[in-house]
Amino acid sequence: MKGDRVEIVVDAGDTTRTYEVVATRAGRRVETAVRRGVVEVSEVTRSGTAVRTARFMANRVLALVEQPVPRIDDGEREESPHREDPKS
Repeated sequence: MKGDRVEIVVDAGDTTRTYEVVATRAGRRVETAVRRGVVEVSEVTRSGTAVRTARFMANRVLALVEQPVPRIDDGEREESPHREDPKS
């Protein structure tokens, strides 16, 4: 979903660096995967095509923070006041 965000904190020797991958458009999401010692964070379209991908060595990654956009359930939505019909 647009606004989904993943922050990656990486050990860069004497300091740390923070990278961020964000779903920039409606319908896109951010997916993470750890394979063969590599952490991969991708922005993915609805059809599953990766738009942007960031790869980091797993032994250098200090933190991986997923921050999804808060979802509003149907039951939690505020009901809007009914407007009167302008023709009456």
